[in-house]
This record gives sequence, C-alpha cells and structure tokens, in this order.
Amino acid sequence: MIKTDYTDIVVEVSGQIGIIKFNRPDYLNAFGGRLLPETINAFRELNEHPDTVLTVLTGAGRFFSSGWDIRSIELIRTIIDHRKVFVLALNGPATGGGAAWFLGLADTVLAASTAHLHMPFSALALVPENGSIRTLAHSLGVHRANDLLIYGKRVTAGELRAWGTVSEVFPAGDFHAEVRGFLERQLEENDGESMMIAKKLGTAPLRSERLLAAYEAMDALYERMVEGAPTARFVKKIQGLQEKKEKKEKKEKQSKL
Repeated sequence: MIKTDYTDIVVEVSGQIGIIKFNRPDYLNAFGGRLLPETINAFRELNEHPDTVLTVLTGAGRFFSSGWDIRSIELIRTIIDHRKVFVLALNGPATGGGAAWFLGLADTVLAASTAHLHMPFSALALVPENGSIRTLAHSLGVHRANDLLIYGKRVTAGELRAWGTVSEVFPAGDFHAEVRGFLERQLEENDGESMMIAKKLGTAPLRSERLLAAYEAMDALYERMVEGAPTARFVKKIQGLQEKKEKKEKKEKQSKL
C-alpha cells in the first residue's frame, strides 16, 4: 500500500512491481511543480516496500520527460541508493535531463517505438548534468556517450535496441501493458531476492564514482551559469530565429507582389 498522496506523479504497486509515473503530460512531464520532490519520496517509499522487487519509472502522455531543473542532485542520490531493480520505461521522447539522467542508472531499459532521446547540452552552452557523462559512458561506451552528450546526436529507440542499451521495444499504443506483462514474466521465471542481490553486487562498486560525478557536474554547471554562457547562447538563438522569421515574412511579401 502506498501511504502518500501525490499530485504530479502517480504511484502504484502491482504484485512485485512498483510503478512511478510522471504525471504532468500537459507540460511534457517537465521537472517542475511537485514532480521532483514527489519522485524522490516515491523512490524512498518503494525502497522500503515489503513486496516489490522492481521499480519502474515511466511517464504519462506522449513524452517521457522534457527535463530541466538543476536542483536534482537529491533525486540522483536516491536512485543510486535504491535497492530494488530499477526499470526505465521510456513511453515516448525525452530531452535534456529527461533523456540523460536516468538511462545510465537504470538496471533495465524498455522503450516505446516512438521514443527518442535528445541531449543538446553543448548547443545551449550547458554541460551534461548529474554525472550523466560518466554513467552513460559505462552503459553505452565512451564514444556513443560523447555523440549524445557532447555533440547532441538524436538517437531512436531502434538504435538503442541495436546497441543493446534497450532490452525491448514495444508499440506505443499498448506500451504500459506490454511493460507490465514483460516484467511479470521475468518475476515468474526468476527469484526476486536473487535479482535484487545481483543488482547490488553490480552497482555497489560504482556508487562512489556515480555520486562524485554528479557533484562535479553540478559544480561545472554552476560555473557555466556564473559565466553567463547559457544566457548568451539563448539570446543568440532567439536572435537567429527572429532573423529567419523576418526573412521568411519578407520573402512571402515579395512573392505576393
């Protein structure tokens, strides 16, 4: 039984599966409102739940998350210390922090056919947040992680499946039902306690490195903010968009003459 009433997420338990669902679809599940503190609390609540083995993180609506909130270090620490098997269920596209933070920390990744990831940190004069440059290097390999985080390459669910990062890709229309069915089959075939012990054996040696990477990334991000680089970059991009708009309007006027 879940004791807390949530507003910006939905939390449910089905057998041995705990599910946390971002529930701000009108805002593409951006990290605003109560979403971050509620997600932290939900992970902690499920961490102590006596029946669950798997913790699924997913989203409501067509987007997994559009990201953006630099005050997220506590959520990352909570996920790093989470003892249940952490399943990332990408129900749709994710950008920025929504794409970067969780992929390298998840024990299993499942994706909808419509999902894609985009992490344009460099284009915005930012840096990869919460240690993602290291966690993704562990899970993807250094060069693929660099393609995504340094160069902002957009990657699809199919590509992630081909890389071995995503275990299964399901149709978007039945995604959450497919995820639940897949995980229930794993629980029927495997002992839950053994699964959690295996997770601990694999992740415990990485804990200090992951935490250090997250704090170093936070320091680097604040340095960029102090320098004013993101603001200058945003202004430049806005000016560029305005110039394109003016050129288009001028061309349309000329075509009508």
